[in-house]
Amino acid sequence: MLHSYTFSNFQSFRQQTEVSTKVGEKVVASDWIATSPTGDRVNKVMAVMGANGSGKTTLLKPLVFVDWFICHSFGLAPDAPIPLTPHFSAEDEPIEFSVTGDLEGHVWRYVLRCTPQRVLHEALYKKKERFNYVFVRDWDESLQSYLIKQQDFGFASGEARKVRENASLISTAAQYGVPLAKRLAQPKVHSNITALGRQPLSQDLLLNAATHFSQQIAQRNLMTRLLRDWDLGLDNVELEEIAVPQPDGSSHKIWLPVGVHQTSAGPRKLNFLLESSGTQGALVLLSHLIPALHQGGLAIIDEFENDLHPHMLEPILGLFASPVTNPENARLLFTCHSAEVLNLLHKSQILLVEKDQNCESTAWRLDDIEGVRNDDNFYAKYMAGAYGAVPRL
Repeated sequence: MLHSYTFSNFQSFRQQTEVSTKVGEKVVASDWIATSPTGDRVNKVMAVMGANGSGKTTLLKPLVFVDWFICHSFGLAPDAPIPLTPHFSAEDEPIEFSVTGDLEGHVWRYVLRCTPQRVLHEALYKKKERFNYVFVRDWDESLQSYLIKQQDFGFASGEARKVRENASLISTAAQYGVPLAKRLAQPKVHSNITALGRQPLSQDLLLNAATHFSQQIAQRNLMTRLLRDWDLGLDNVELEEIAVPQPDGSSHKIWLPVGVHQTSAGPRKLNFLLESSGTQGALVLLSHLIPALHQGGLAIIDEFENDLHPHMLEPILGLFASPVTNPENARLLFTCHSAEVLNLLHKSQILLVEKDQNCESTAWRLDDIEGVRNDDNFYAKYMAGAYGAVPRL
C-alpha cells in the first residue's frame, strides 16, 4: 500500500517533489480513508488539478515507471536505454526516485538514481526500528561494474554481479526465482499512462479490455452491472470470440465487446466499436479500475473524466470509497480538468500542479496551504484562482 513517493529531475519537475497519501490523526475518519496493516492512515483517492501543460501527468508518471522498472525492466534489450527523460536544464544530472509503502505488514522504501544510460544507485530498505537495507547497488565508475551488498535478499552474489546496467536488481532476481524479488515484482499499478503519456482511446484498448474481462468472470459481471447502472443505454455487454484472417491464410482469435440495447422492437446488438466514445471510454476505464479493486492495487488514471459526463465522477469515485466494491482498500490517483471533483473530496485528497516561466513544475497538496478550511467551497475558490494551479489567461 503506497504511503508516499519523491522524485527529482524528471521531465518538467527539476526540484525534488514529494507526493504523500498519508493523513494525520486530526482528519475525521471516513470511507475515503484506509488504515494500512502498519497502522498508517492513507487516502484511498487523490485528484491532481492544474492548467494544461502544467505537469499533472508527469506528477503521476514516477509511480508508473517504478512499477514497470521493478517488474519488467529485465525484458529490455541489453543495449536499450532506460525510458526516462531528465529536465532539459539538467540533462547531464541523474534522475532520482523514492517510493515508500507497506507490504506483508512492514514498511519498505525503494530508492533509484539513474540516467537513461544506466542505474547509478538502487536500494531497498525494510523498516524495523529504523530502515535497514535489504540490498544496496552502486555503480563504480573506476571498475565499470556494480558494488552490491545484501541482507536477507537471497540473490546469489555471482548472479547479482551480472545485473545489466538498464535493469532493476529486483526484476533480475525475480527471473532467478528469488522469493522476495518475485513477490515485489508482481505488478501493482493499473494505468492508462505510458512513457509517452496518456494512451488515447483506440480499437486496441477496447479489444484488450474485452480480452481481460473474458478471463475474469467476477470482474466481467461487475463491469456489466456498472455500465448498465450508469445509464449509458446498455442492457448488457456480451463478449464474442471471433477469428480474424491473417495474410498467410491463418487466423487468430480476438474478443470483441458487443453492447446489448433494449428497444421497442426487442433487444438489439451493437459492436462496441460503433458505440459512443463515452461508452467506449467507460469500458476501457473499468478495465483499469476493476482489477485494482479486486486485487487491492493502485489505479493511476490520466484525464479521468475524458469522454465522461461530469455527473459520472461521483459514482465512479464511490467505487473506491465503498467497502462493498473496494474490500481490499485499492487506491486511485488521477488527473482531472473537471473542477466539480473538488466538492467531492477532502482537502488532503487534492493535489495542485503549476509550471513557471522556466518550464519547471511544482506540486502541493491543498491542505498544505495555510488557512484552507474543511468547510470551504473548494470549487468556488479554485475557480477564482485562490489556490493557484489555474491557466493564466
